[in-house]
Amino acid sequence: MASASETASSGAPFFIDTHCHLDAAEFDADRDAEYARAIAGGVGIQVVPAVSRDNFAAVAATCARYPGCLPAWGLHPMYIHVHRPEHLADLRAQIAAQRPVAIGEIGLDLFVKDLDPATQEFFLVEQLKIAQEFDLPVLLHCRKANDQLLKHLRRIGMRGGIAHAFNGSPQQATEFVRLGFKLGFGGAFTWPRANNLRRLATGLPLEAIVLETDSPDIPPAWIGRGRNAPGELPRVAQVLAELRGISVEEVAEATTRNARAVLGLAGEALPRAGSASPGRA
Repeated sequence: MASASETASSGAPFFIDTHCHLDAAEFDADRDAEYARAIAGGVGIQVVPAVSRDNFAAVAATCARYPGCLPAWGLHPMYIHVHRPEHLADLRAQIAAQRPVAIGEIGLDLFVKDLDPATQEFFLVEQLKIAQEFDLPVLLHCRKANDQLLKHLRRIGMRGGIAHAFNGSPQQATEFVRLGFKLGFGGAFTWPRANNLRRLATGLPLEAIVLETDSPDIPPAWIGRGRNAPGELPRVAQVLAELRGISVEEVAEATTRNARAVLGLAGEALPRAGSASPGRA
């Protein structure tokens, strides 16, 4: 069994990117190179969430090609214009064909104004039921809807999961944790003016935090408006370590342990950095 303190052959700490869209078209030109860079930096596991039925195949191919990339299947709230009720049956079939580490990316987005809230809630609730049925954690997308999401989680009862890109209040954070969730932190809190996120990143128990990039989105401060990538995760961890006044090794060990626990990854080992070339899908 791999331990949370496992290191890459380069001596780098072991990191888990709990949210990375390595299948996205933004990586078509250099996906192999970005994967290799992540492995060399110690990012040995990358969770790759689907966003619609139409990209199940891309996620499956990515996870087959790259050791350490693990799929999550779900219907994202920002894609409700392409989702259909019958896609829920396709989701169940995909789970049966290849069991994921989680159901995701699912959730609610009340920030984007033209996404019908009722339709979002329909797909959220049905997918929470599927997660409950298959005893899987969930990867939650949530913008401007933490209280609404928490209401559904309390009502349905879940194994837990990750509140991806968390940006709520300390009280909401406490409630997610009480319900069995870890809170995902990535590039957004690295910006010096992200005061709320920085307070959360330093004030929450380290046991509540997991790391993520959301590549190619949510770039950290040093990238600016550029494309994010999983290889940036060690530097994100370094910022968290500096804010909390601890070592990056402590951050790596704790966040890896947290991710393994919530996603059931105790048996997943780190691909060797010296053999980071992808396999054949």
